[in-house]
Amino acid sequence: MKRVAIVQSNYIPWKGYFDLIAHVDEFILLDEVQYTDRDWRNRNLIKTAAGARWLSVPLRRGPRSQPINEVTIADPGWNVVHWRALTQAYRKAAYFGEFAPVLEKLYRECGSEKLSEINRHLLEGICSILGIQTELRWSTDYDTTGSKTERLVDLCRKAGAREYLTGPAARAYLDESLFREAGVEPRWFDYSDYPEYPQLHPPFDHRVSVLDLIFNTGPKAVDHLKIAASGRASR
Repeated sequence: MKRVAIVQSNYIPWKGYFDLIAHVDEFILLDEVQYTDRDWRNRNLIKTAAGARWLSVPLRRGPRSQPINEVTIADPGWNVVHWRALTQAYRKAAYFGEFAPVLEKLYRECGSEKLSEINRHLLEGICSILGIQTELRWSTDYDTTGSKTERLVDLCRKAGAREYLTGPAARAYLDESLFREAGVEPRWFDYSDYPEYPQLHPPFDHRVSVLDLIFNTGPKAVDHLKIAASGRASR
């Protein structure tokens, strides 16, 4: 029974985003929808000695209705600046020395001028580090119709899904009956009860990028995710 999730791409997202990826057979990036300011598409939080800090990818201003997959980068050197900030924040973390080379390489290879392509590049690299083998695809890989729930249902149908996994906030706007009429069962992912881990600069903050988890726990990162119990991550 194929299960999919359909989500906009995020920049170095928190651990829950990767748990969602790991719990499905196909993760569809819905990036032809409108870009929203002050959101997670181009920024995320890291932990520093001064508290949580935003890392934001600088973007060129486009039309208000610009889709995410048309948004472009304003400064081609952003990746160098971000890696420097990550090094400063996490160089004393227990596993920084072990995981910095592969992550620095990921950042050096962020050569695209498009935000969507950068996000996908980093998502796939981090999935590899975590042992997540889920296939990532663009929603534009499928020829779909409709808007809002109808479009999600059509994506599920075209992808051959029988289950659609999404976050609990979607209960407020999804029409579950449309999924069931199409033979797709909606499921709600639970983001609660994550365990804390040894994190630099207390107090503990769950909101930060998954890179915080990797630098602080290294090869044990998946033990702090729900995928450890699901058996979907490989070691």
